[in-house]
Amino acid sequence: MPSSTFPTLTTPAGPTLPEAPAWNRQRRSAMPAHRYRDAHSRVDIPLTDREWPSRRLLQAPLWVPVDLRDGNQALAEPMDPARKRRFFELMVAMGYKEIEVGYPSASRTDYDFVRLIAESDIAPDDVTLVVFTPARRDLIERTVESIRGIRNDVVIHMYTATAPIWRDVVLGQDRAGLRQLILSGGRDVLQLAGDLPRVRFEFSPEVFTLTEPDYALEVCNAMTELWEASPDRPVILNLPATVEIATPNVYADQIEYMHRHLDRRDSVILSVHPHNDRGTGIACAELAVLAGAQRVEGCLFGNGERTGNVDLATLALNLHAQGVDPMIDFSDIDEIRRTVEHCNRIEIHPRHPYVGDLVHTAFSGTHQDAIKKGFAEHRRRAAAERRPEREIEWRVPYLPIDPADVGRSYDEVIRVNSQSGKGGIAYVLETEFGIELPRRLQIDFARRVQQHTDASGSEVAGDQLWGLFREAYLAPATESPVELVDCSTSGRSTSVTLRAGGVERTTSRDDAGTVEALTAALAEAGHPVEVLSLHQTSMSAGSTGDALTLIEYRRGRTTGWAAGLDRSVHSATLHAVMRASADA
Repeated sequence: MPSSTFPTLTTPAGPTLPEAPAWNRQRRSAMPAHRYRDAHSRVDIPLTDREWPSRRLLQAPLWVPVDLRDGNQALAEPMDPARKRRFFELMVAMGYKEIEVGYPSASRTDYDFVRLIAESDIAPDDVTLVVFTPARRDLIERTVESIRGIRNDVVIHMYTATAPIWRDVVLGQDRAGLRQLILSGGRDVLQLAGDLPRVRFEFSPEVFTLTEPDYALEVCNAMTELWEASPDRPVILNLPATVEIATPNVYADQIEYMHRHLDRRDSVILSVHPHNDRGTGIACAELAVLAGAQRVEGCLFGNGERTGNVDLATLALNLHAQGVDPMIDFSDIDEIRRTVEHCNRIEIHPRHPYVGDLVHTAFSGTHQDAIKKGFAEHRRRAAAERRPEREIEWRVPYLPIDPADVGRSYDEVIRVNSQSGKGGIAYVLETEFGIELPRRLQIDFARRVQQHTDASGSEVAGDQLWGLFREAYLAPATESPVELVDCSTSGRSTSVTLRAGGVERTTSRDDAGTVEALTAALAEAGHPVEVLSLHQTSMSAGSTGDALTLIEYRRGRTTGWAAGLDRSVHSATLHAVMRASADA
C-alpha cells in the first residue's frame, strides 16, 4: 500500500502515529476519552539521542522483592507474622540478596517482624534488608528503632511524592517547599542513622513518571549530595512508575535521561519500581534496565496496589528463556506458587506466565502435534550428540522454556488435552455430577482414565467416569494402619482421637483448625501427611447432594490427591485427610 495512504499528523510535540486509513475507520466509542491527557503533554523528556533501543539484556539486575511491604499493604487481609516469616524464608531460599521486609512505622506487625529479624538468625549474613519510611521525623525515628541490633546490611528507604498533582492536591507545596521538606527528612535520616554500621540509604521520588524531569533530577542530586554518596557507600535512587501512565518507551526515556545526567553516577545504584496500571509493567522494567537501571523492585507474580507491581518471576524467567542466568532459583515453581498463594490468600490465574496451571498445556490439536514432534526431535538430537536431553538446546514449538526447568512434568503438556477431549472428563463430571475439579487434579485423573481406556479400548460414559473417580480417590484403603475415632472442637481447642494397633490416643491443639489438628495428630502417630491445597465442592444434578472435599497432599517427595464425601463438610474433610494418610 503506498505511503500516501497514511498521512502523518503533527503537533508541537512532534510526529504522532499515522491517521487511520479508510479500511480502518472504526466507529467512535461512547467513552469520554477527551477528559484525559497523554503523557507527553504532561512530561516533556529532553532526550533525542536515546541509546536504549540498540542495547540487549545480557545479565540480571539486582532483584528486590517488596512483597512484605508494598505487596502486603495491598492485601485485603495483610499477612500475619507466621505468613510473613514463611514468605521471607521462601525468598531467602530462592536466592534473593536484598529484600524489603516492611514498613515499621505503619503497623505493630511490621515493626515486630523487623525486630524478629534483629533478634533471631532467620536472615543469612549476605542478605540486605530494606525498611520503608515517609520523610517525617517521628516515622523515621520509629523506623531506625526497629533496625537497631540487626547484624545484616540495612537500607533505609525514604520516599516523598514529587509530581505536580501530588504537590498541589496532597502536600500543598510548591517545588521549592517540597525540596526543603525532602531534604529535612534526609537530614533526619542522616542524624538518626548516619553513624550506624552497615546502613545505607535509598530515596524514591514517588510518582516519578509524572514528575518534571528537571525537578526529579534536582531533588535526586540534592539527596546524593546530602547523603554524601560514594562508590564504597552508594545511595540507591529508586524511580518508580507509581502509576503507569505511558507506553514503556516513555519510561525508558525517563530512566535514560536520569542515568545520563545524575551527579555522582558512580556512587548511585539506579533502581526502578514499575506498577502495572497499563498492563505493561514487564516491558517497562525490561526497557528501564536497557536504559541504565541496575536494580528492580517488584513482587513475586505481581501482587500490589490496583493492578499490581511488576512481576519479578516473569522478569527473571524471561531472562532464563533468552539464555541469561536470572540468579534466582525457580526450579520448583509450584512450591513457590503454593507459598505465595497461602501468604497472600490470592490464587494465581491459570494463564499467568510460567506458573499458571495451563501455560504448558495445548488444547489445540495442531499445537499438540507440533509439541509432540518437537519432543521427538529433541530426543533425536540428544541421542545423536550422545548428551543428556537436559544439556541440549531447547527448541520445541509453542514452549518457550522446558517445563522441567521449573519443576513441571511433560504429562500435562501432551496428554491432558487428548484425554479431556476423548472422554470429556472435566466437562462430564461438572455437568452430570456438579463436581468442579482443580486443574492439577484433572491432570492426575486424566492419567488414570487413560490407563482404563488403553486397556478397554472404549470411551468412558458418565457413570463409568464417576466410578473410576470413586475408586481412585474415595474408596477406603484396604488396610489402613490408623483409624480416626473422634475429632471435636471445644472453645479454642481441637481434640483428635486416633486408634493404631488397637491403642487409642487423644491429642489436643489450641487455636488450630480441624485439618491442622488432624495432620499434627497423624504426624505424632507416625503417619505424617502435608495438605498442600484443599478444595470443597458438592454433588448435584440428581446425585447424592453430599459435600465433596478434595485435597492435594505430600508425604516425603510424593504428592497425590484424595477425596472425602459426606453430608457434612466437616466429616468430608476428615475423610479426605485420612484417605491421604492411608495412600501416602
